[in-house]
Amino acid sequence: MKLLLTGVAGFIGMHVAQILLKRGDEVVGIDNLNDYYDPRLKHARLAQLTHYPNFKFVQGDIADRQTIEDLFAKEKPRRVINLAAQAGVRYSLKNPHIYIQTNLAGFGNLLEGCRHSDVEHFVYASSSSVYGANTRLPFSVHDNVDHPVSLYAASKKANELMAHTYGHLYGLPTTGLRYFTVYGPWGRPDMSPWLFTSAILEGRTIDVFNHGKMQRDFTYIDDIAEGTVRVLDRLATSSPDFSTDIPDPGTSYAPYRVYNIGNHQPVELMTFIRTIEEALGQEAEKNFLPLQPGDVVATYADVEDLRRDIGFEPKTPLVEGIAKWVAWYRRFHA
Repeated sequence: MKLLLTGVAGFIGMHVAQILLKRGDEVVGIDNLNDYYDPRLKHARLAQLTHYPNFKFVQGDIADRQTIEDLFAKEKPRRVINLAAQAGVRYSLKNPHIYIQTNLAGFGNLLEGCRHSDVEHFVYASSSSVYGANTRLPFSVHDNVDHPVSLYAASKKANELMAHTYGHLYGLPTTGLRYFTVYGPWGRPDMSPWLFTSAILEGRTIDVFNHGKMQRDFTYIDDIAEGTVRVLDRLATSSPDFSTDIPDPGTSYAPYRVYNIGNHQPVELMTFIRTIEEALGQEAEKNFLPLQPGDVVATYADVEDLRRDIGFEPKTPLVEGIAKWVAWYRRFHA
């Protein structure tokens, strides 16, 4: 089938596109190739896709309404995966307007495109950051998520609300995926695996926030990509058990779903750093700092809904995933 995949030159986008292309789907990918981080990495990811005859790339911005309207009118995709977003919790403190432009206006453009093109399933990236100030672990999609602690998190929560509205008003099946701390080959330079690995190899000090007393549900990229495609293949439906007297945040009377995709095994930050050190054969010089604004102390995914509905759960052990990450990093940087 023909699919539209936004953010195709991104970390997750490239891996999802590869799965779809290898199985024979026709993928129309769009990306604005912005300079949030080095665009050469994005071009290198695209080079992994352009040799597929069933791949078409369009350079454009989802926040440009006319671009998206024209794209839907021309390509008429059957299903849509939205992985385009302004990412990063910390950057949202410095440049909030780009999050409003891309994550809200751009998301709205895609919903309108789906609505007017009779798209049969809209799958989009949400984030574990929506759990915000919640401290009850593990995080469940049935928990209330009304207390975000960064604009990035608020924009992702807003995406879920916007998607639900289109399910209610127009019957558009939508599924949001709350990704938990993704890592692996072709990762982003602003994320901790890249920051730690590059600093250790170059003999620079790494910053360890909250004095290392943090936990993250590190999830390997292959698990994230496979879970995304499996969810795409199962259209969101309404829940027959939904009660308007006691509304469940994780389901709806509308064709709407949200799922956590996480390794459901939280790892101490210091354990994560030690795993990278062991894979590199070098020890890091560490600079211990307090918790940053917008950060949360711990993330931990409850994936029971994903396991029950989709028959899938991430399983890549951290040691295995880090070994693959380090091997790729060394190859990429020669």
